[in-house]
Amino acid sequence: MTETASNPTETRRGAGKGLKIERVFSTEGVHPYDEINWERRDVVQTNWKTGETVFEQLGVEFPDFWSLNASTIVTTKYFRGAVGSPERETGLRQLVDRVVKTYTKAGIENGYFASAADAEVFEHELTWLLVHQYFSFNSPVWFNVGTASPQQVSACFILSVDDSMDSILNWYKEEGFIFKGGSGAGLNLSRIRSSKELLSSGGTASGPVSFMRGADASAGTIKSGGATRRAAKMVVLDVDHPDIEEFVETKWREEDKIRALRDAGFDMDLGGKDITSVQYQNANNSVRVNDEFMRAVEEGREFGLRSRKDGSVIETVDARSLFRKISEAAWACADPGLQYDDTINDWHTNPETGRITASNPCSEYMSLDNSSCNLASLNLMKFLREDDTFDAALFTRAVELIITAMDISICFADFPTEPIGATTRDYRQLGIGYANLGALLMAMGLGYDSEGGRAMAATITSLMTGTSYRRSAELADVVGPYAGYARNAEAHQRVMRKHQAANDAVRPLHLNDTAVHKAATDEWAKVVELGKTNGFRNAQASVLAPTGTIGFMMDCDTTGIEPDFSLVKFKKLVGGGSMQIVNQTVPRALKKLGYDAEKIEAIVDYIGEHGHVVDAPGLKPEHYEVFDTAMGERSLKPMGHVKMMAACQPFLSGAISKTVNLPESATVEEIEQIYLESWRLGLKATAIYRDNCKVGQPLADGGGKAKKDAADAAEAAAAATKVVEKVVEKVVYAPTRKRLPKSRQARTTSFTVAGAEGYMTSGAHDDNTLGEIFLKLGKQGSTLAGVMDAFSIAVSIGLQYGVPLETYVSKFTNLRFEPAGLTDDPDVRMAQSIMDYVFRRLALDYLSFDERSALGIYSAEERQRHLETGSYEPVEETGNASELLETVPVAKAADAEVELVEAEDADLLAGAPSVEPEAKVAKTTAELLEKLTGTAVDSPLCMTCGTKMRPAGSCYVCEGCGSTSGCS
Repeated sequence: MTETASNPTETRRGAGKGLKIERVFSTEGVHPYDEINWERRDVVQTNWKTGETVFEQLGVEFPDFWSLNASTIVTTKYFRGAVGSPERETGLRQLVDRVVKTYTKAGIENGYFASAADAEVFEHELTWLLVHQYFSFNSPVWFNVGTASPQQVSACFILSVDDSMDSILNWYKEEGFIFKGGSGAGLNLSRIRSSKELLSSGGTASGPVSFMRGADASAGTIKSGGATRRAAKMVVLDVDHPDIEEFVETKWREEDKIRALRDAGFDMDLGGKDITSVQYQNANNSVRVNDEFMRAVEEGREFGLRSRKDGSVIETVDARSLFRKISEAAWACADPGLQYDDTINDWHTNPETGRITASNPCSEYMSLDNSSCNLASLNLMKFLREDDTFDAALFTRAVELIITAMDISICFADFPTEPIGATTRDYRQLGIGYANLGALLMAMGLGYDSEGGRAMAATITSLMTGTSYRRSAELADVVGPYAGYARNAEAHQRVMRKHQAANDAVRPLHLNDTAVHKAATDEWAKVVELGKTNGFRNAQASVLAPTGTIGFMMDCDTTGIEPDFSLVKFKKLVGGGSMQIVNQTVPRALKKLGYDAEKIEAIVDYIGEHGHVVDAPGLKPEHYEVFDTAMGERSLKPMGHVKMMAACQPFLSGAISKTVNLPESATVEEIEQIYLESWRLGLKATAIYRDNCKVGQPLADGGGKAKKDAADAAEAAAAATKVVEKVVEKVVYAPTRKRLPKSRQARTTSFTVAGAEGYMTSGAHDDNTLGEIFLKLGKQGSTLAGVMDAFSIAVSIGLQYGVPLETYVSKFTNLRFEPAGLTDDPDVRMAQSIMDYVFRRLALDYLSFDERSALGIYSAEERQRHLETGSYEPVEETGNASELLETVPVAKAADAEVELVEAEDADLLAGAPSVEPEAKVAKTTAELLEKLTGTAVDSPLCMTCGTKMRPAGSCYVCEGCGSTSGCS
């Protein structure tokens, strides 16, 4: 695509040289905008619960091929200027021009282009790629570039802290400023002396875990850019630190505290008023393990914990016991993850400057302390030809242009601290990556968890990074290598040879990945050759980031390295409304696999109804793997995710933002195996998440998809109802039955819990106190229906003999068994069981506000009122809000004895009406998947708009408004 023009009379570094930019994507003589059909759209966002308009901008201009969702998210997130003011951006052209023209201007001023004509081609090419959704810069670029704000372009930061109070307090300050700007940061605390070592004054050191408390409180106060979501941060501690066990247990013990406080009646929802009393919740924790420790685990040896002052061993531990504790903590609360220190530093291009000790919050950026990285991601589906082959040549041209633009941005970028600015300007770390890998593999007829899928992903990743470093070497010839290159030249070139060797080790399996692999091989040969002569402009080139919000901007079906989330999705329509559609990748994949139009139509219809391909008419079982997804009937095995990361890791400068999700039934041994295999396969970092391991999110697998045996269910129920009860003297009395009048008021409530449908009819006395209930679940005559009938009679008799409804509520709420998960009731968003839901609903219907307050049960309206006014007390109506969990205390429980049910009381159930529950209305793809499968998607609700988020890398993204859970 390019060549270098030089002027031999110039001797100043880079002077007189410039890149010749070849026109590839745009058309000569025609501006990219003039090739597009533009249309005006009204962007209106409403609260899906109340119908209230929360954002409105009319007549915004976008290309007609951009989806409504993409244009909505870009308008609400990235357009600058106050809404309604003349300064407000009104279309995509203004946004793209603001960014691209800033990049082009900086490129001209810093000598990147051979001529003004080349600068113009660069501007047109970059514009064309952006408006056609071939790639996107990370969010800070769209927020800041070309505005009056500081020109911050980086989303990823790594800080540094030393063993001194000045450094620790400076850490708090620097982290706070980064959070205030809406970004996140990571750091390693291992330089801080342990609580087992002495201070110079003779006292005992506090240890790093104690200082984590202050930083956690700061992050919880500042949050992120003033938003409601928590700040994003990573805290790392080396495995040989004497306080490592305390570090491992921090979030584990706090999770136990959350459960105890929840059961005692405190509001421990994510965002609840009492969750702030729990520590260490604003960071991801990772243990930095080395090869010595991992080999000691394999061999069952002792491992030494070392003094921070002189490196001497001050304590020995059993390596397997410590590894087991790490895995148990991860099983219990998802933290800590592991970072593999020797692997990370073996691929480090700048070891003479310093070791890599930490990462950004999502673990994809790993580099020097006090550094930052700006990211950009390509949309892989844009490079898939009509014949379903990958266009390696076009991909190469796009990568070299994008990496050029990313390097230019460092010339004008602002940074939150001067040390970060100095390191970034001296080492110029970049993070090019991609999105839509899962969709690409499916469209090509390749299973995500297959040798063919991994080979294709590996060759694409190799080609991307090889092209990036080749362009970096060309840029070094034009504007000079990075300032720290000279002292690290040998190490940098060694890492380039390692990448080349890894590429040579890939074994292509078909013609398409063979062609991509050949292109990658050619690029790495140029990298090694040019690097010897020119050096490199950038210390790092590539990472695989979550691509949450920018993935929506590019209309991607899948984020980052992730597989397809589900085969169906929820699509908004221009003019209002929405529809459920099968991903368009599916029919393309079926055609690639050789199915005719009639069979494709039948299979797609089946998927639309069921959400999966199992037993789809005419679909061969050997093709099922192509349609395996992250969630649903045929969800990928955990090790399939690990193997895909391992295939791509050797071709990345940094690492991969991804969490390995495990079912609730996963064991500690399985987590140990994932951590060990990740190390053996050469990953730089691994994080896991076991369903339902945290209280502060709506977790749980419902619908009977993964059933437990009776012993497991009994154990779970016992754990859920365990409380500390005050011992009281039992009072014996003779109860009197208060029968209901022959004609009484009743209400019928239809409901679903994790996809299980049922209805409840309740009858009341004349004073509106509850006197009977009928529960209908399962088919008439089934065991379940019979058990529910018997339970209804028992509760009804108890109520009529004077057992207070509050007693039933306190006993049956928090009782946990399947099905458990999301409900269709806005007042009770989550239920831990059918019983949990029923008695919450009865409390809301029949108990007074004061009685419910004592039990911690509030309606959605009351919870929203509390968020707005600080009080649950009934006042003027203020609307509804989505909540993540319902939590109630188990308190003032009392036992009561009632007579055995009389035969004549069986007529309590006679004549119960048959009511069909209302269908649950999906608002996002995640909720649509739950509706189809009856399985709760393990994601939080969006704190901005209340809809269900979905996983994106190691965080979550809302497809309704584009918000993320902490990672930009």
